[in-house]
Amino acid sequence: MSLTESSFMPQSRSYAAFLFDMDGTLLNSIPSAIRAWTRFAQRHDLPVEHVLSIMHGVRAIETIRRLAPAGVDPVAEAEALTRDEIADVGDVVEIPGAASMLATLPPDRWALVTSAPRALARARLAAAGLPFPAHSVTADDVSRGKPAPDAFLLGARRLGVDPADCLVWEDTVAGITAAEAAGADVIAVTATHAAPMATPHATITDYRTLSVTQDADGRLMLRFDSET
Repeated sequence: MSLTESSFMPQSRSYAAFLFDMDGTLLNSIPSAIRAWTRFAQRHDLPVEHVLSIMHGVRAIETIRRLAPAGVDPVAEAEALTRDEIADVGDVVEIPGAASMLATLPPDRWALVTSAPRALARARLAAAGLPFPAHSVTADDVSRGKPAPDAFLLGARRLGVDPADCLVWEDTVAGITAAEAAGADVIAVTATHAAPMATPHATITDYRTLSVTQDADGRLMLRFDSET
């Protein structure tokens, strides 16, 4: 793991809570998602590469509304896509070190904030051997998904903390944009990226040499055991 130079160093301050995206951040579901979205594109004679280039990090219903041909019911298509993805989680795995990282966090100090529907989030987390948290925001809980800030604002509210006192863990431009709009600090997770990510935020490849401690007030502090 490496920590890049950035406009802030997240280990230099403490946080009331952490907000985690799921796909690409806590787990790698890319092969499964690619298969499901490829099947969707082929059913509707859509260019597969274009569909795959825009589907990550946002709610499926919003992507489908952009792409589906006239006469197609976006809600029914999104539900069918979710069922397809739930049935195809055999190769979903955790981002290295994610399970150990989450195990160190008090349940009331972190939340899942994902663009996936709740049923799919449960299936993917279980497949990756990760817990479904006590606090979560899924695609079912908001009417505006990322890059709107609504999901992160709701995640902070459910934890009873100020969004500006949260550290968001994300892997996509849409998610980072949403976190910025919510006023949170951001770490970009790049484990599933094929190319370097252009971002002013700190980046990590995975969680293996990262640890979390709590100060006397129970606030979360990061330690990076290996930095570059």
